[in-house]
Amino acid sequence: MRPKLRPLILAAALAGPFVLAACGPSPETSGGRAEAAGWHEFGGSWNAAGRRHILSLGGDRRAGLIDLTGTLLLAGPDRPGVGFRGDAIALNDSATGLVGRVVWTDERGDQVFSELSGQGVAAGQKVTGTFVGGTGRYAGATGTYEFTWQYVLEAEDGTVQGRAVGLKGRILVGEPTRAPAGQQGRP
Repeated sequence: MRPKLRPLILAAALAGPFVLAACGPSPETSGGRAEAAGWHEFGGSWNAAGRRHILSLGGDRRAGLIDLTGTLLLAGPDRPGVGFRGDAIALNDSATGLVGRVVWTDERGDQVFSELSGQGVAAGQKVTGTFVGGTGRYAGATGTYEFTWQYVLEAEDGTVQGRAVGLKGRILVGEPTRAPAGQQGRP
């Protein structure tokens, strides 16, 4: 692939889910499901790009830090939202697997936090996420999700692109935490 085409392909890959998400129903028009407390099951995909830094640990063992940003598109009648920006950082060790942290940010700026663990970041590798809280309508979020890396492309400069498929899970969201009446605006 010619170097000049890479930015165009990356832009198209990252823009696609945003266009699809904009065409889907919003949580407000789907009966307020995302606003209600309770379990929400979902499916979807995640396209991400970023950088990876690799250290050789002798022999075939390698460790790498990865920093990814991309778009998550969720599906299902009980999904907690439609589209999110997903930011992830992770340490991948070829001997011990992957550990990482992820923040999903929706169109309102509300966030969901999760911890990742798994086999790694190569194509075909399964990753599991555990929700550990959030802000706004995702405050106190708990639950789990999983996905598999469909592909991971890496350039010589450490730039990586990937697509996660089979994203599925459940999240329990409660009522957003608010200051008691008369105390809003107070420290």
